Amino acid sequence: MSSGAADQAQLGTLRAMAHPVRLRILSLLTGAAMSAAEVARELDLTHANASYHLRLLHDVGLLVGAGEEAIRGGRAKRYRYDLDNPGSSSPDPATSALYYQAIAGELVRRATSRESVGAKGTSSDAELWVPREVWDDVVERVSAAMLDLHRGAVAPRTAGTLRVSATTALFEMGHTA
Repeated sequence: MSSGAADQAQLGTLRAMAHPVRLRILSLLTGAAMSAAEVARELDLTHANASYHLRLLHDVGLLVGAGEEAIRGGRAKRYRYDLDNPGSSSPDPATSALYYQAIAGELVRRATSRESVGAKGTSSDAELWVPREVWDDVVERVSAAMLDLHRGAVAPRTAGTLRVSATTALFEMGHTA
């Protein structure tokens, strides 16, 4: 794939992710493979809406097929989030802005649905100047922690689990203020 084609594919992936419903679907399908009907029930969507978003995410490679199951005489495709697809960053500021706007809206939704204030967690915001080696180390550790969370995710409402929110946005900025 040429560099231009790779950039276009990455932009398509980011645009697909830059929608609050699709962000929720990706989170949901991190812990379990689900059909459109199951996604629709869990996120209170219509079946048609869930199917549309699943197809779009599948078409850009963020979801992979996880088998089929027999449902009332038909077949239902199951999907899961492909954690190995790197698609959450872009050098294109306009596309990145759409993605971050969707994340911001999703973060507000999650924060307002918190049930126990004071439960374990952390949040922080910073715009800093740091040495390259500090930056590289922090990006590596945060990326590893997020991957640990994604790989540890299980089906919604599994006994003994916590419903949590984790959002990161680490990126280098330009030199102008």
